[in-house]
Amino acid sequence: MRRHHVPAKVFYALAAGGGGAHAVGHLQAAQYSKRLLLLRAVRDAARGEDPVRARRARQAFALLAEIQRQAPEAVDAVVRHPAVGAWARDALLGSGDTGGLAELAAAAAVRAGFPRPVQVVVRDGAVVLPSLGRAVLSGDSAAAAARHAPADRVRPPGPLTAAGRDMPSGPATATVRPGPGPGRAEVIGPGGRVRIPADPHRDAPGWQGIRRLEAEYQGMAIRLLLDDVDPYRLPGAGIRASRPDAEELDLWRSMLKRAWRLLVRRHWTTAEEVAATTTVLTPLTAPDEGLSSATATETFGAIGVSVPPDDHSLAVSLAHEVQHAKLGALLDLVELTGPDDGRRFYAPWRDDPRPAWGLIQGVYAHVGVAGYWRRQRAHEQGDVAMRAHTEFARWRDASVLVARTLQSGGLLTPEGELFMAELTRTLRVWCREPVPADALERAHAAAEQHRERWRRRNGEPVGPTSP
Repeated sequence: MRRHHVPAKVFYALAAGGGGAHAVGHLQAAQYSKRLLLLRAVRDAARGEDPVRARRARQAFALLAEIQRQAPEAVDAVVRHPAVGAWARDALLGSGDTGGLAELAAAAAVRAGFPRPVQVVVRDGAVVLPSLGRAVLSGDSAAAAARHAPADRVRPPGPLTAAGRDMPSGPATATVRPGPGPGRAEVIGPGGRVRIPADPHRDAPGWQGIRRLEAEYQGMAIRLLLDDVDPYRLPGAGIRASRPDAEELDLWRSMLKRAWRLLVRRHWTTAEEVAATTTVLTPLTAPDEGLSSATATETFGAIGVSVPPDDHSLAVSLAHEVQHAKLGALLDLVELTGPDDGRRFYAPWRDDPRPAWGLIQGVYAHVGVAGYWRRQRAHEQGDVAMRAHTEFARWRDASVLVARTLQSGGLLTPEGELFMAELTRTLRVWCREPVPADALERAHAAAEQHRERWRRRNGEPVGPTSP
């Protein structure tokens, strides 16, 4: 084992707001090690359970190791799947679901064509194989699809008896039988038998594949999985309870291609970072207006997005969420804020008071938003140009305000002070750039309206209220 560290050059590149693929590579390596340590911890945690569950966890872990020796790319694809991080964290801190190791082993075996049957738990009439899809073993597939997608939280599995048999209220088991070649794998359970297609990312009778989304422009490609089946795909977010149909899937593909073209043409560093960090997109429930997006630190590589109203909305959401992903990964390696002392502060993008760790996440993400519109405004005309100038001015100034709050409140560690000083240098350059007077007026009006709403809801804010 080796200890991960962040080279000074990488740290300052990230602190300036960017970093590119080189910086992201350091974060990815650390995240992969974190994921492996989590899996090892889940296996070890199973030792404290009944002997049957402990044996199953040990066997599943050993099978993963055996497959890794023969087909490392198969295990790598499963272990890196974002939902695996959320499951492992929940297994250790919440549900104690160490049986999920068997699902990982089964998914790796299917990917590798490794002919070893694996017994897995059936959850709500289905078996989920992380990174591949879901076998619906009972009831109507369409109805089951809606039932098996929790709206905003993870469903813990039921308990097992000491003898390893299912309790009356607990889950049944199924057997995943990987075949020696494509299209030969199947899931056999109490509700029937489901054949996994040769391309597991496609749907088939009883099988709901995690479908692909891909876009390429000027030689730069992004390849995502649209994960709408794994119950751990994005904990805490307002994930969709219904599965996108073929028409909506075509819409997602079309929107991604247009948004990707925008990023590659005008924001190549952001595009490079998005392509390097993001592997999964999860549909979210759409708000009444605009777009919702989200990330979670335990699901590095995944973003949640509702159906975007236009190309720019998806492109800027990708620019926003990749900042969250980078900072979340960096915070696993470097502490930037001190212990939470209970103080809460005004954030121009939230309706609720935020702690220091929330402020630093928000300011870093909105530097990504401001940076997108800063570059894009030079290439737009008419109403879109006005939108770009206004959005740039609003989120630039909002980021300056929050940076001042963080730097004046004794909230940061020494590393955090260095980080914010570098980010502030970027913002100072942006503040010297001219913005048309009417766009600046709109930005100031929107910011003041937000502050007034915040005051009515929360009282007078702590810290600066204007940049």
